[in-house]
Amino acid sequence: MTTFSDIFKKSFLQETGNLTTAGFLMSLLAAFLCGMIIYFIYRYFYKGVIYNNNFNILLVMVSMITCFIVIVISSNVVLSLGMVGALSIVRFRTAIKDPLDVGFLFWSVAVGITCGAGLYIISLAASVGIALVYILLVKVRNRKRVYLLIIKYKNDAYDKVVRTIQPLKKVLKNRMTANGYTEVTYEVRFKEDNTSFVTALSEIEGVDNATVVEFTGDYCE
Repeated sequence: MTTFSDIFKKSFLQETGNLTTAGFLMSLLAAFLCGMIIYFIYRYFYKGVIYNNNFNILLVMVSMITCFIVIVISSNVVLSLGMVGALSIVRFRTAIKDPLDVGFLFWSVAVGITCGAGLYIISLAASVGIALVYILLVKVRNRKRVYLLIIKYKNDAYDKVVRTIQPLKKVLKNRMTANGYTEVTYEVRFKEDNTSFVTALSEIEGVDNATVVEFTGDYCE
């Protein structure tokens, strides 16, 4: 006599999805193609200090690994429960300093999930759309960016420094005076190739240092 517990156990042991070899390979291929879109976008439009190729390779791996995890979870309930238990003990301790890197990781995970669920067209279309939006925002950001202008000068050079930086759109962030020197920090906005005023500041007699710093750590003197 079949009892309710037997039916319950049988339903958990049997596969709940129609997993085929062709479908599995198609999902991995779609995850790989979308991962390569992420790879090239990250590589050619990266604006940080040091490009990390290992992290970029990781993005492709994450999309494919997430893909086959989703395939396994969707094909068998027992395996999905075991997978959840195994992943719960994993600890990721690598610090991610750039917020954009977190966004790329989420993008890779999303690609893996959608491809693993068999939504290839959605994954490809969304990847292309996100890539275009990212490129657009990077191009807009490059036209006019925010920098910190740090100037250290002797107090008697104040008038010349003020005249030189007067055309700039700036906001005073910090001022410190000690031992006859003044160091000021301004938040300025200008086009990336318009840094001639830095040279003009450096040539002023009494100016000890003039530096432009971007939030990523890039600088010019």
